[in-house]
Amino acid sequence: MTPAARVAAAIAVLDRVLEGAPAEQALTRWARDSRYAGSGDRAAIRDHVYDALRRRRSAAWCGGAETGRGLMLGLLRQQGARIEALFDGSPYGPEPVRTDESGLPLEAAPRAVRLDMPDWLLPLFEAALGDGVETALALLRDRAGVFLRVNARAATTEAAQAALAADGIATAPVPDMSFALQVTENARKLSGSRAYLDGLVELQDPASQRAVAALPLRDGMAVLDFCAGGGGKTLAMAARAELVLTAHDADPRRMRDLPPRAARAGIAVRIVDTAGLADLPPQDLVLVDAPCSGSGTWRRSPDARWRLTPGRLRDLTRLQATILARAAAHVRPGGGLAYATCSVFTAENEDRVTAFLAERPDWGEETRMRLVPGPWCDGFHLSVLRRPL
Repeated sequence: MTPAARVAAAIAVLDRVLEGAPAEQALTRWARDSRYAGSGDRAAIRDHVYDALRRRRSAAWCGGAETGRGLMLGLLRQQGARIEALFDGSPYGPEPVRTDESGLPLEAAPRAVRLDMPDWLLPLFEAALGDGVETALALLRDRAGVFLRVNARAATTEAAQAALAADGIATAPVPDMSFALQVTENARKLSGSRAYLDGLVELQDPASQRAVAALPLRDGMAVLDFCAGGGGKTLAMAARAELVLTAHDADPRRMRDLPPRAARAGIAVRIVDTAGLADLPPQDLVLVDAPCSGSGTWRRSPDARWRLTPGRLRDLTRLQATILARAAAHVRPGGGLAYATCSVFTAENEDRVTAFLAERPDWGEETRMRLVPGPWCDGFHLSVLRRPL
C-alpha cells in the first residue's frame, strides 16, 4: 500500500470508531476485509489510528472536523507531514484538501482541546496532579514506551538483554530499577523471541513493577491475587519471593493466559474461581488490582478517555468499594490488603481507601505509593492496608 492508501484506510477505521466501534474491533474488521494488506501496512494503519485517537480533540481542531478525515488531516499537520503528498486524489488515497478544511492553529484552542481531554475530565486530572497536570497530559498525547520485566528467577538483566539482542531486539535499563528494561528497537519481534518464549522477560510497565516491589512480601507467605486478569502481577510477585500463590478473577476467562505464562516462568500458581474462594484459608496478603478507568494508562488505550462518562466512573467507584470489601474477608488477622489501580483519579484511589478505613477504624494504612504518568511509567496508585491481630 502507498502512504496515501494507508491514510485513506486509517480514515475509514476512524470513521467506524467515531460511530461507536471500539478501536481494536474496527482495526480487526478492516484487516479481515483487506487481506491484501501486509503486516507493515497493518502496523502503519494501526499507528495512524491510535495516534489520531490520542489527539482526537486537537486533531479535529487542526483538521477542521471531528471525522476520520478531519482527524487524519489534523494529526498529520501536527506531525509536520506533507499533506499534499498524502491527500493526493490517487485511486486509493484521500481526495485533495478542500479550502474549507484548513482547520485552526492549535495555539488558539481552549486548554482542554490542547491537552486532548474531555472538558469534564480535565478538573479531575487537575485535582489529582496539581501543577504537574500539563506535563502528564502532554505525555498521554503520545505513544507509551514498551517495557519488560526481567524474570529474576530465570536470568540476570544483562543475560536477558543479551538474549533479546540475539533476536535483534535492543533494550536499555530503566533508571533506578534493577529488573526493568525499555525496548528501544524492534519491539514487534518480541513475541517471537527466545527470551520471551523461554520466560526470561514479560511485558510489564515499570509502574506495575514498582508497585509489586513495594509489597511486603517474604518467603512462605500465602498470597491471593484477587483480580488477577492475565497474571502480570501474580508472576511479578512470584519472582520476588517463594510464595504460596493463588490467582482469582471474577471473570475466569481473563486468566486464560496465566497458566502458560506461569509455565514459561517456572512458577506454580493455584487458580480458583469465585466459588473456590470459600475453601481458601486466610491469606497473609491479598492484592486487589481493581477495575478502574485506567486514566494513568490512556496513552496505551487511547479511545478509553473518550468512552468514559461520569456515570461509568461512579459505577467503577462503587465496584471498587465492593471488591475491596470482599477481598478484605480473605485477609488473616495481622495480614495485609493491597489496593491498586492504574488510575490517577482521587475518587478511585484515596477516596476509596478513606471510605474503607472509615468503616473499619481498627485497620490502618501502612504504605501509599502514587505515580503520575511520566517518561518511564504509567500513572498508578497503591495502598497497603493492615488488618489488626
